[in-house]
Amino acid sequence: MRAVHLLALGAGIAAATPVLANESVLKGIANPAEQVLQTVDYANTRYSKLDQINASNVKNLQVAWTFSTGVLRGHEGSPLVVGNMMYVHTPFPNIVYALDLDQGSKIVWKYEPKQDPSVIPVMCCDTVNRGLAYADGAILLHQADTTLVSLDAKTGKVNWSVKNGDPAKGETNTATVLPVKDKVIVGISGGEFGVQCHVTAYNLKDGKKAWRAYSVGTDDQLLVDPEKTTDMGKPIGKDSSIKTWEGDQWKTGGGCTWGWYSYDPKLDLFYYGSGNPSTWNPKQRPGDNKWSMTIFARNPDTGKAKWVYQMTPHDEWDFDGINEMILTDQKIDGKERPLLTHFDRNGLGYTLDRATGELLVAQKYDPAVNWTTGVDMKTGRPAVVAKYSTEQNGEDVNSKGICPAALGSKDQQPAAYSPKTELFYVPTNHVCMDYEPFKVSYTPGQPYVGATLSMYPAPNSHGGMGNFIAWDGKVGKIKWSNPEQFSAWGGALATAGDVVFYGTLEGYLKAVDAKTGKELYKFKTPSGIIGNVMTYEHKGKQFIAVLSGVGGWAGIGLAAGLTDPNAGLGAVGGYAALSSYTNLGGQLTAFSLPNN
Repeated sequence: MRAVHLLALGAGIAAATPVLANESVLKGIANPAEQVLQTVDYANTRYSKLDQINASNVKNLQVAWTFSTGVLRGHEGSPLVVGNMMYVHTPFPNIVYALDLDQGSKIVWKYEPKQDPSVIPVMCCDTVNRGLAYADGAILLHQADTTLVSLDAKTGKVNWSVKNGDPAKGETNTATVLPVKDKVIVGISGGEFGVQCHVTAYNLKDGKKAWRAYSVGTDDQLLVDPEKTTDMGKPIGKDSSIKTWEGDQWKTGGGCTWGWYSYDPKLDLFYYGSGNPSTWNPKQRPGDNKWSMTIFARNPDTGKAKWVYQMTPHDEWDFDGINEMILTDQKIDGKERPLLTHFDRNGLGYTLDRATGELLVAQKYDPAVNWTTGVDMKTGRPAVVAKYSTEQNGEDVNSKGICPAALGSKDQQPAAYSPKTELFYVPTNHVCMDYEPFKVSYTPGQPYVGATLSMYPAPNSHGGMGNFIAWDGKVGKIKWSNPEQFSAWGGALATAGDVVFYGTLEGYLKAVDAKTGKELYKFKTPSGIIGNVMTYEHKGKQFIAVLSGVGGWAGIGLAAGLTDPNAGLGAVGGYAALSSYTNLGGQLTAFSLPNN
């Protein structure tokens, strides 16, 4: 393995070229007292330079204040802090609260959209929303019904709103947004309903659509240049997507874009992943099904793709590729390179050159992963183990013992990176499954799944369903691993205080030593944590804050009151024991050190 030296990217690279990015966002990123993006910075490092709370004193944390959201379902994402204001979002109906931190968290304004409740059953895996973004004096919200809204940050007044999709066809939204320069980039959900998915850019000023790029489809829909857009260093060629589908199946091909987005101002490229192909029955869609399960690098002004890389061709397990792309600068063979690190649902941790798309690392980040023996570094293709191939085993055959389960070795819960330790901190699922595909017909607006699943803890292990790991990017190996009884479904936060925070499905906020993984602090919040830990500073005091509210795919049984073990796409049975440890809730808890 070549020597690698990791350097922080975050705000540093953005500050070097402010003309290429939104200046209000850059200003917020540069100020660690605030948080203006869900990803903390454009590079998606989820690293804070605040260090008042550190490895020596974190054991003294105590609850500073709390706030009830008034909504009971899964609470993903985190609040934002801009100046003296905190902005808190909720699951459906996607209420937004503006709280004045100078006045005891007084509610300054409240935005409560009137959404048709018929959107709820169309949402795949709970009514979650991954949060707000701030840019140019506006709070940006992408609602469940795909309405994108710009709210005046001071008053809550609607600046503009635009519809990004049609829930009647199965198009919904759970994701946050990415403001870049004069645009806001948004994705779409609906892979379980046969949606032809896309990313779209709207003008920040007036909401006018600037461009739309599909994940699967014709070259003009994909916004690719067959001769200039590359895959593994070679031009993708004409009709690269539709050639890998049978007939018109690409029109209901999925490839949804409900994950996280990152941006490199120096290269002027933004990065994201596409989800599973539709249907979940691989026999019904022969071919590689490009460009589902793909990392995209696109120009934010035009949407044009510079390069693509498909991680799981012809997906047979619902291993969506939507997880975050973490951008760092690293020295390889003495030469600094711009890199992208991605922990995929399929259980492989990837590192690519984010300028060229060259594949550098592809290693398992959970020892239970068994569907593949590894990736051919010349072709980029994973070698599939026949025993765990739902394609080779066939329709109406229950393929047993596949690791990871469909919710992946990591789902949407974002990892973090610390430039001080040169480690990535990854909340993971240690879960396997049985998977039985069956034939299904496409009907607009109706589920288009075609598989029955059951999930359970990885066998021959510690008996739990999760691990919180530190990943060494220099060698592509786990540095340390902390077992969890349930999946670690809360997003991680790394800080300059050498502490890493994350939340658990039982409801614990945990703090661990960034170097060793030793647990330094934990506190049981009122409900399971599937939100992302954040930090801010107010009047010279550092706070840690997290949303509690069990739900999401792992907690869908509790959130939606489901009891059939096969419901929730197999998650209800796998996480049935969760009800013995937590209950529904919707609360923000803020922590700080005691006043001396």
